[in-house]
Amino acid sequence: MTFSVAVAGASGYAGGELLRILAGHPDFEIRTVTAHQNAGHPLIAHQPHLRSLAHLTLLETTAENLAGHDVVFLALPHGASGEIAAQLPDDTVVVDCGADHRLEDPADWAAFYSGEHFGAWAYGVPELPLATDAAAGSVDAPAAGTHAASTASTGKQRDALLGVRRIAAPGCNASAVSLALAPGIRAGVIDDEDIVAVLAVGPSGAGKSLKTMYLASEILGSANPYGVGGTHRHIPEIQQNLRKAGAGAPTVSFTPVLVPMSRGILATSTARVRPGVTAEQVQAVWEEAYADEPFVHVLPAGTLPRTADVLGANTVLIGVALDAAAGRVVTVLALDNLYKGTAGAAIQSVNIALGLDETTGLTVNGVAP
Repeated sequence: MTFSVAVAGASGYAGGELLRILAGHPDFEIRTVTAHQNAGHPLIAHQPHLRSLAHLTLLETTAENLAGHDVVFLALPHGASGEIAAQLPDDTVVVDCGADHRLEDPADWAAFYSGEHFGAWAYGVPELPLATDAAAGSVDAPAAGTHAASTASTGKQRDALLGVRRIAAPGCNASAVSLALAPGIRAGVIDDEDIVAVLAVGPSGAGKSLKTMYLASEILGSANPYGVGGTHRHIPEIQQNLRKAGAGAPTVSFTPVLVPMSRGILATSTARVRPGVTAEQVQAVWEEAYADEPFVHVLPAGTLPRTADVLGANTVLIGVALDAAAGRVVTVLALDNLYKGTAGAAIQSVNIALGLDETTGLTVNGVAP
């Protein structure tokens, strides 16, 4: 069976990455692409690397143009997805690649965003370890006429994605920190207070915004911190994910730094280690957490990842170490913010929701050099 697909926000970076992956997916047919100010333009004028999709023209982003497809991806700015999604049929699989449906607590939304809180959908990080075997999070029930597939619980967030029709793709920074620390939280080897995360990130995560701080002349040869002092919007998402893994009231000091690479995240996250835990135990906890995951790989002890090794792939690489002198576990995680951080996670989650093989259309092989 082939599923028809529409992508809203198709002229942006996230939309372009969705289309690039979807173009090679054997079970999806891209029928409609939409945009806002670029409506009426050929898609190829804004995504010149997508030669196989040169026949498509960008339509206006409206519920009418998106309705009638099996799957709709919304790669829209924060605050723009909720109203459109509410107008789409219940039996359509809708994936929000923005923030509108990630946060479960309206107070978190009010503190870090603005406008209406549209409620939480099933969270699209399948590999996220959960504290119990129960699916975590406040998610919409499957629409009438649909049901979750019957399967053994994995103790991961993927259990909450089976059969759903509404999916919230993650924030790329949030999923990086969450995947890096959740194994230690669930196993009880690290504290959930005094967590510190510093991320080197590529500017493509901010979209095609024409802002001074994203200009090449500002970024090349420089590293620029932003969202400092507890102000970054991904903080409540990280805390929500760590609570799913078993944290009580996690505190997170989170500092992203723009660096001169077009895509990629290198997240260094640390937490206090519990007394008596050894380096061998730390390594074993992380290896066990992701032992059967096709896309999340824990590197051998003493090995650390590079962003270069995950570009263009749905791969997450994690190195973990024990800083015994400081009494902290140190994790270093690399992922491609546009692929695994956004588009790949979205497509992987849809594969699960539709009962397809989770890995369909996705690759673990990056590009080099």
